[in-house]
Amino acid sequence: MATMDESPFSLISLEDELSCSICLSPFNCPVTIPCGHNFCQDCLLATWKDCYSCPQCRTVFATKPELKKNTVLSTVVETLNSRLTKSGASVIPEKSKAKKKDVIRCDTCMEAEASQTCHTCMASFCEEHLRPHRENPVFRVHQLTAPVSNLLERICTDHHKLMEFFCSQHGRSICSICLQQVHKGCSFISSEDQRNLKESDLRSKLGLLDGKITKNETVVSQMRDMQNKLKDSAAKRMKTLSAEYQQMRDMLARDERDALMAVERELESGQSKLKGLMKKFTENIDSMSKAKEDIHSLLSQSQTLGFLQASFNLPQNTNFDPYTPRINLDSKKVIATQAFAAALKEHLTEMFKQPVEARQVMLKPEPQWGLMATPQDSGSQPKAVSKKKVQNATVLTLDQKTAHKRIALNEGFTKASVSDEHENYPDSPERFTVCSQVLTSKGFSRGRHYWEVKLSSNNFIGLGLAYKSIDRKGPTSRLGRNAQSWCVEWFNVKLSAWHNSSETVLVNPNSKRIGVLLDCEEGTATFYNVADRAYPFHSFVFPFTEAVYPAFWIFSSGSSISLCKLQD
Repeated sequence: MATMDESPFSLISLEDELSCSICLSPFNCPVTIPCGHNFCQDCLLATWKDCYSCPQCRTVFATKPELKKNTVLSTVVETLNSRLTKSGASVIPEKSKAKKKDVIRCDTCMEAEASQTCHTCMASFCEEHLRPHRENPVFRVHQLTAPVSNLLERICTDHHKLMEFFCSQHGRSICSICLQQVHKGCSFISSEDQRNLKESDLRSKLGLLDGKITKNETVVSQMRDMQNKLKDSAAKRMKTLSAEYQQMRDMLARDERDALMAVERELESGQSKLKGLMKKFTENIDSMSKAKEDIHSLLSQSQTLGFLQASFNLPQNTNFDPYTPRINLDSKKVIATQAFAAALKEHLTEMFKQPVEARQVMLKPEPQWGLMATPQDSGSQPKAVSKKKVQNATVLTLDQKTAHKRIALNEGFTKASVSDEHENYPDSPERFTVCSQVLTSKGFSRGRHYWEVKLSSNNFIGLGLAYKSIDRKGPTSRLGRNAQSWCVEWFNVKLSAWHNSSETVLVNPNSKRIGVLLDCEEGTATFYNVADRAYPFHSFVFPFTEAVYPAFWIFSSGSSISLCKLQD
């Protein structure tokens, strides 16, 4: 019975502690540190690299605290997850079990079921033995209630008196002597009145919790739909990719056949020429062999007149200089075909060495964004866009009215860093209160705009875009965790793109300077790794429904972002 009573109470009393303040997700293996704050174990260890301090209150520990799992909090989270998945179906059996209470017997006869309990006599009575309390005027001042079984728990261990009062200041039940001694001067009410107040408060909180569970169930249902859509989208993309690569294989196969046929034709032509020359040379050999036989026959003749007459009848042209013909496969077409195959192989090899995001730039030498490329040497393959001149450069400043109080703004509102102490900012409905984020003062709804941001580190930093209507409170105000914002985020060594709580893991270029090109007309936002050249590594495509503002999230102490000054 205790399980059913305590579990909802624990969920309600810890409803603000069910999410990790680092990852903003439900606790996964929660641990408690000496200052009393709770975090996911993996999230906490990820922040403990340079020093051991609490990410929430900034308390510094001299040595690494021993981490132990908070079993109570873990049980609360598991109970919440169970209710999310089972939709409260598991509560029904527990309620039925709660109804099966043990029978409370009369303390006088020890057999009959008790009808009421006297808190003055500290005993339970059946109807028969309750008669003195009903008939004798002496017992009329005694306090009678429905039968209770745990009378000893209602006795003050210090004074052995009934604890019939509740101290509001110390939050505990007390007896009449406690009220006169230790709790003298404290505000108090009767235990029953306190129970009624607490029940009313808990019912109110239970209604809120049911509403939150319903919202979570709705989100889970939406994520299931999103999962199916992702599968369908992935299947379509894989089909399209397979068709594209098959077409490329078919084109390469056709080109290979054409190249081999060109060589075959060259071979046939060369062999035909050699065959004609060989026939001519063979005929010459036969002719010269016959002339040789005639000369031998003439030399063997003894008659002078016959010899002279026959010598004049011999063929006069016996001089023939043989030569080796120059026939090979070095025609212009064959050489060009072979050179093209080698160049194509080299180009593809170089391209496949690059990240997927950078290959499109190699295929399109002319830049299609805010940076102008320097001229390329003829014959060289462009590998990235050179950052020589900047077009569509935009001057930005950070808006103090939106900055979380942990974020310090410096250098003319162009630098934001996480402060150990809260800044003395005035309260504002535009200020982020949960996530350490800040927006710029200027938003965009038309045109093309480009800006660059310098990062102090590639850890626990995010940058992107947000509508002005983005929520400023609660875990859903985090960039990319709602439908009103888009961002790329460095979390530990992982780089991800986020929108509407959907994550896409990216190849981490370990950038120190990021360029962002916003094209409001096309509805795109492209992020670049800016060094000596600029490489695009991710793009968002989305229709604009209102003005978007550059936005930044900074979590780790010591991390900062700076808006760079650009020249047109």
